[in-house]
Amino acid sequence: MSFHLTVSWQTSPAPEGEFNRDHQIDFGTGQQLLASAAPEYKGNEAKVNPEESLLAALSSCHMLTFLTIAHLKRLPVESYRDNATAEIGKKESGKIAVTRMSLNPEVTFAEGAEIDRETLEKIHEKAHANCFIANSLAADTEVEINF
Repeated sequence: MSFHLTVSWQTSPAPEGEFNRDHQIDFGTGQQLLASAAPEYKGNEAKVNPEESLLAALSSCHMLTFLTIAHLKRLPVESYRDNATAEIGKKESGKIAVTRMSLNPEVTFAEGAEIDRETLEKIHEKAHANCFIANSLAADTEVEINF
């Protein structure tokens, strides 16, 4: 399995001594995303930045893995919402990196589905352990369960 996307940028007006950080990401599926740097790095706050994209990939992967496990356990999920956060900091090497990501999923199961906190935690642990994106990251990732 492999994936492909194209990131493209071209010069456009910017303040003296600066460059415009706006760019476009074309995914292999045909979807397009307008992106920029984070505002703290002179980017356009109205566009998605790489740090948000990384966090979105982690959150989405965790959710899809969670939903798969719940489905296999015949636990029907009604809704899933994650208010995820990421923090930028310095690593021991002094390099700036995404140093911490926190997933805060809220899951609602269908009426009649009985699930206790321990089972919910185990499903999230298994989802985290099997999420392709989580397994690709060096940053600490925390899953804070809302029950």
